[in-house]
Amino acid sequence: MTREIVLDTETTGLSPLTGDRIVEIGCVELFNHIPSGRQFHRYINPGRPMPEEAFRVHGLSDEFLADKPTFAEVGREFLEFVGDATLVIHNAAFDISFLNYELERCALPTIRNGVIDTVELAHERHPGARVSLDALCKHYGIDNSRRVVHGALLDAEILSEVYLELIGGRQVAFALVEEITGGGIEITAGAYVAARRPEPLPRRITDEEIAAHEALIASLGEGAIWSMYLDKVERPGRTGLSLGTI
Repeated sequence: MTREIVLDTETTGLSPLTGDRIVEIGCVELFNHIPSGRQFHRYINPGRPMPEEAFRVHGLSDEFLADKPTFAEVGREFLEFVGDATLVIHNAAFDISFLNYELERCALPTIRNGVIDTVELAHERHPGARVSLDALCKHYGIDNSRRVVHGALLDAEILSEVYLELIGGRQVAFALVEEITGGGIEITAGAYVAARRPEPLPRRITDEEIAAHEALIASLGEGAIWSMYLDKVERPGRTGLSLGTI
């Protein structure tokens, strides 16, 4: 099964190189693009004052963060949750730069996971369109009314919905996946995209069968309801519905 982590952070500013720090991490776990229900969410004391412009973005004050753990106290737990999963991030370079800066400060391994940047994915899907999270929510009809201010976990939850739409949306269907667990078989919900046949199936009825069917319908009289389907019968050299699909 494919494991992905949709991730977002909130920070004190725009760059760790100028002393800015992470103040919130939010992660949502996906299996085969379906939320598993597992999340990782921590508020973090940055060890520095919160600039007013950053406070206006996410609403996390110095007072609120004062009793929260430092990144050094949650860094290893964060890495254990993420594991080797692919990370799904909106504007990934921003979050990865902050996370790796914090991890290096704590002498912890930096992130080497595969990353899917949903900004790049959105540009590919919608060239020339606005690709902010709010704009994508509007485009796909995703409710983001709770997003009064930015929040890492809330934004990760919303991004998981946006990501599903970017990779196929309603075309992604549920299927049953057999997962071997503890010597037994557990049936779990997964995601499945039906593949197209490389070639259509051959016709399953003969010309003689079609002629017999038409004769039967003719014998029912002009008002027979089946007569309306005769023009949809598949014949050699013609596309349309076959009797097997009517």
